[in-house]
Amino acid sequence: MSRIPTPDLSALAAAQARQQQLTKPAGSLGQMEDLACRLAALQGREVPLPLTPAITVFAGDHGVCAEGVSAFPQEVTGAMVANFVHGGAAISVLARVNQARLEVVDAGVAASLDGLPIVHAKVRAGSGNIRREAAMSAAEVQQALDVGRNAARRAIASGATLLIAGDMGIGNTTPSAALICRLGKYSPEAIVGRGTGIDDAGLALKRQVVADALARVAAGLDGCGVLAELGGLEIAAMAGFYLEGAAQGVPLLLDGFISTAAALAAQAIDPAITPWFIASHCSQETGHQLALAALGLTPLIDLGFRLGEGSGAAAAIPLLQQAIALHAGMATFAEAGVAGKN
Repeated sequence: MSRIPTPDLSALAAAQARQQQLTKPAGSLGQMEDLACRLAALQGREVPLPLTPAITVFAGDHGVCAEGVSAFPQEVTGAMVANFVHGGAAISVLARVNQARLEVVDAGVAASLDGLPIVHAKVRAGSGNIRREAAMSAAEVQQALDVGRNAARRAIASGATLLIAGDMGIGNTTPSAALICRLGKYSPEAIVGRGTGIDDAGLALKRQVVADALARVAAGLDGCGVLAELGGLEIAAMAGFYLEGAAQGVPLLLDGFISTAAALAAQAIDPAITPWFIASHCSQETGHQLALAALGLTPLIDLGFRLGEGSGAAAAIPLLQQAIALHAGMATFAEAGVAGKN
């Protein structure tokens, strides 16, 4: 496993000093100032360079769908993968408008996706039913992590300097909720939400399914062990994507509920990853704010998103680019001949 570097504190200090000299009251650009300084530390430069984003959407199916936890049938996963590559999905549009590389990876879709122009890296055809059994074996977790690591390597080799992981998997809010409960030490009532739009009876069932899954799993497991018991193939691949991106010194822009569950799993595997996460938005999905709190992150925007796919992160890309542009392009008081604060 590659060692994850630490952010450059000297670059951070230099960026913070520059912010104090720009022609504005200190702190008047709020989170945009902090964001520019964080990116400076992650790039190791007083003035960070504009970002080249890459989005990788990982797809997988979930045996827990047999418990009736989703409003949509499992077949939708494969159909949406086809929609991604044909350009009709939200993430397809957002990738185009942000000039971001988009790759779709089959990490464990139940259906055959032969013939689609995607990365075919299926570990197995869907994960186990976490209410009754482990999602994956220990070996399958490692395979799924490697699927994500390889995807990060491809994105970085293509020139990416910002990585976004998206998800597609009917039923995947259930294992994500289980992971967040276990790793963040929360109750199902605090975390489990309506996902694709289940009714009150469905929500009660889903909470019970997560509670049963949590009760089934032994204490004392490491991050990979928890991921094997409660995760999913695409979630494990996302965790591997994050771990490899951080190891190569590339910032990681988190999306929503599933993305944050994968981030918590990656953090449990290697806590050194935490400074490389940037939270794009707060999802409407119940428990996402608590999941972000478990990572110590504050989201940049809250637009009521709950789609997944990487869509909330993609929508936030312009904010990161603007934070860098402001930091780089504004004049200092000395340059502008403007009197500073008394």
